[in-house]
Order: sequence, then structure tokens, then C-alpha cells
Amino acid sequence: MTSAIIKDQPTGFSLAQYLTCLNGIVWREALRFLHQRERFVSALVRPLVWLFIFAAGFRQVLGISIIPPYETYILYEVYIAPGLMAMIQLFNGMQSSLSMVYDREMGNMRTLLVSPLPRWYLLFCKLLAGTAVSLLQVYAFLLIAWLWDIVPPPIGYLTVLPALMLSGLMLGALGMLISSGIKQLENFAGVMNFVIFPMFFASSALYPLWRVQEGSPMLYYVCLFNPFTHAVELIRFALYGQMNWISLAVVGGCTAAFMIGAVFAYDPSRGLSRRGPAGGET
Repeated sequence: MTSAIIKDQPTGFSLAQYLTCLNGIVWREALRFLHQRERFVSALVRPLVWLFIFAAGFRQVLGISIIPPYETYILYEVYIAPGLMAMIQLFNGMQSSLSMVYDREMGNMRTLLVSPLPRWYLLFCKLLAGTAVSLLQVYAFLLIAWLWDIVPPPIGYLTVLPALMLSGLMLGALGMLISSGIKQLENFAGVMNFVIFPMFFASSALYPLWRVQEGSPMLYYVCLFNPFTHAVELIRFALYGQMNWISLAVVGGCTAAFMIGAVFAYDPSRGLSRRGPAGGET
């Protein structure tokens, strides 16, 4: 009788249970974002410094010729706006990963990761929550940029949304993959300095790749193979209602690769997060 009852019990989880988990993780991330107002301010300070200060100085030095997706000559601050949008997502992805290091050891993710729900789904929900927060920050930046006369086509505010979602997922998955091998918060800041700044400066965020190629062909190829470059270009083209198919393929492929790597790394039986035997034995 007991075995018959066990056999009759449903296996797996229903769609409602998956949605409840997603809603809980996204809502918690949103509440954390609302309670940490300095996080919102700091996320806008970095790109606004580049927009208002550095762009004013570089405007006379770095001229921007007519290159796709632009149909006319543009000011330097117009060119760097998509790169600054991607910068917000890059820093947000790394900050979300920093919270993963804490939550995995002492926070709610410590409990969630041992729940019956699939681990890949829990990580994906966390990734979606972080991406949603970054979207709010990017659109707040676009509002301030609009006041600074950086005005893309009206349709661009809508067409850029899928590009922002995909690039946010890629950068968040990269941060999650990195966080899987970090056990202490003290080590995270040093690792990020070797990820954030090289990715940002060795890209097309601040200067066109044709100018980089004129100055250093080797650096040009480094920028060309940088996933962040393609995230910037995907956002740049989408902001003007166009599609860069090469960047779409690169960002989509990197998103899948980073996410699969993070799921593998967070598997305690085989990933980077596996703990050794008690007492420090190997």
C-alpha cells in the first residue's frame, strides 16, 4: 500500500512552482536594489563622469567619421553612449556576482542551492533578476543622456531592449562563472580588477576599432575577440533600429557558454565550488 501511494505521487515540479521560485528571487533582488540606493547612484556616477567630463575633453581629439549604424558625423559623447550603457551592465553583473559569493556562504542562496529545484534553474532566476535591475539603471542613464541632447531615434528605446537583455545575461553569466571559484569576499575585488577594466578598455566602447587598428594591430585583434566589444556593438546598432548579426551570434554564444560553465561550476559534485574533505585533507 505504501509503495503504491509513493508511485502515485507526482514527480517534478509544476509550472506554478517554477514561477513562484522565479518571482521570489526576482522580488528579493528588486527589494535589495530599492534598499541600497547608493548602489543605484554609484551605477550612474561612473558612466556620467565619462559622459560629462571625459567626453568634453576628448571631443576635439577623437573625431568620429561616418560609420554604421550612424548616417552622419556624430559627437564623441553620442558614440560612447552605447559603451557606457554596457558599462552599467558590466559593473552590475559583477556586483550581482559579489552578492552571490556572500549569499552562497551565508545568505539565501545557501538554502536555495540545496533545494529540490534544479540548480540550473535557480542560477538562471538569479541571473534574470540581476539583468532586470541593470535594465532599470540603463534606462535611467538614457533619461539623463536625453537631457544632455543624446537622442537616438524614438523607436531605438524599444528596439534596444532585447539587446540589453541579452548583453545583461552574458555579462551576468560571466560574473556568475567567476564567482563560482571564489570562496572569500576579500579575493573578489582583486579578480574583478583583472576582468572589468581590461574588458572595458580593450573594446569599442570608447573608440572605434578602425582607430585602434591604426595604432596597434595586435590590440585591434584583442578588442575584436573581446565579448564585451560585441555586446557594445549589439547595443549600438539596436539603439538605432538595426541589427549586427555577428555581434548577436557572439553574444548569444558567449551567454550560453558562460551559463553552462556556471551551472557546471556550481555543481558540488564536479564543479569549481566542490569542497574538500573536512580538516583540510586533500
